[in-house]
Amino acid sequence: MIYLLLFYTFFKIGLFGFGGGYAMLSLIQGEVVTKYHWLSPSEFTDIVAISQMTPGPIGINSATYVGYTSLINAGYGHILGILGSITSTIAVVLPSFILMLIISKFFIKYQKHPYIEAVFSGLRPAIVGLIAAAALVLMDAENFGHFTNAFPNGLANFYQTNYQFIWSVLIFMAVFIGTRWLKVNPILMIVLCGVAGFILY
Repeated sequence: MIYLLLFYTFFKIGLFGFGGGYAMLSLIQGEVVTKYHWLSPSEFTDIVAISQMTPGPIGINSATYVGYTSLINAGYGHILGILGSITSTIAVVLPSFILMLIISKFFIKYQKHPYIEAVFSGLRPAIVGLIAAAALVLMDAENFGHFTNAFPNGLANFYQTNYQFIWSVLIFMAVFIGTRWLKVNPILMIVLCGVAGFILY
């Protein structure tokens, strides 16, 4: 049954999703797009964009949207899609809830223990790797367009062929520079990029 598979998948993601929502993205993509084909790459990209813009943690938001979209794509109705959202959301939150209940009182007491510090020293680079993997998952043709070397046919043809790719790279660089060095408010940056996308694409 799809609900059991959905619950199992997101429970597993919640259990091993160290590093928060961004670290979970590559795990979610690997399961729902690559393994089970519940979503297309473009649908997953849209869900990530919506999850970033709506209030709440991106990992939980993604689970909610994926649960709904997976059921709709499988041919189920709106109400059953909502049930899929509830199933995947509870499943992704449940491992963290259970683990926090179990370890919270022990962690404060033993957080300076050499073994505990050693475990967290091993987890830190893994978390950075998961977040980097999530970034690489999103740097694909769905987000940046296809690059075609059309220089032999002239510069104008190169621009026309790679229009989406060129503007996607320029928007990416503008956002990176704006948030990293110019300290532009991220909310303003999201609004400006949405307007730019509406105009350009």
